[in-house]
Amino acid sequence: MATPQPFRERLTTLKAEYDACRQGKESLLALIDTSELSESVFNSNAIENSTLTLRETERILLDQQVTSRITVREIFEAKHLASVSQYVRGKGTGIELSTETILLLHTMLIGGIDDAIAGRYRKSGEFVRVGTHIGAAPEEVISRMDRIILAYSSDFETYFVDKIAAFHLGFETIHPFNDGNGRIGRMSINVQLQQLGFPPVIIRDKEREKYFACFEQYHAEKRTKGMERVITLALLESLHKRIAYLQGQEIVPLADFAKTQCKSVHAFLNAARRQTIPAFRERGVWKIGAGYTTEG
Repeated sequence: MATPQPFRERLTTLKAEYDACRQGKESLLALIDTSELSESVFNSNAIENSTLTLRETERILLDQQVTSRITVREIFEAKHLASVSQYVRGKGTGIELSTETILLLHTMLIGGIDDAIAGRYRKSGEFVRVGTHIGAAPEEVISRMDRIILAYSSDFETYFVDKIAAFHLGFETIHPFNDGNGRIGRMSINVQLQQLGFPPVIIRDKEREKYFACFEQYHAEKRTKGMERVITLALLESLHKRIAYLQGQEIVPLADFAKTQCKSVHAFLNAARRQTIPAFRERGVWKIGAGYTTEG
């Protein structure tokens, strides 16, 4: 499958707008990245069944006191994933998807939590399972990872979202590590987007069923359409958010905006989920630039 042309055209238009209005506003972009760090960490960890709430994640990253129910491992997982994200963002467009990068990010994520498996692929006798899917045999991990990295880096014809989706599906199918596969896989998406000059995306825990369904479709039928759509919608949302802030728009809750337009909140929420309006989420709440005008 391939990303539909209307989505491609919208991404092209928004990327040009983003590039134009970001000039001289790198400090604002850095603030946006910092402000959504907790949300990004919370969602990626929650997909992996972390019990931390968004508020608890925020408190951990701010080195504030947390409740006794939170384990030391969960604290380390939150802090380490935040460090990985900050490292990637600090590299800018110069970051490259490679074996060295992936292993380094895994060392940063798992080091100090389980040093015996940090920064290396699975080796003989180490098998992993996610749901009903069993990862590649340990003896095949290196060669299969080399193949998908080479396929991604040497493909200059496939549309970028389709390439990223294919790599992510391949990576999670291989499941090269003993732990941290999902978090490193989602971070790799942002490495790839950043290399192309796009902002980072957040794959949200509330949409985990759609996200996991993409892997089921791929394993059963080699279909990539679902993952292409997940990444496209996340990228549209990220661009909409940054453009609204870069343009200095007043940011308002989408529910309040709908009332000012005398239109159905439900209809606006559906449009937001489809990204047919420039809405985006902050702390799980849909928002929009107040300057947006509707038609009809």
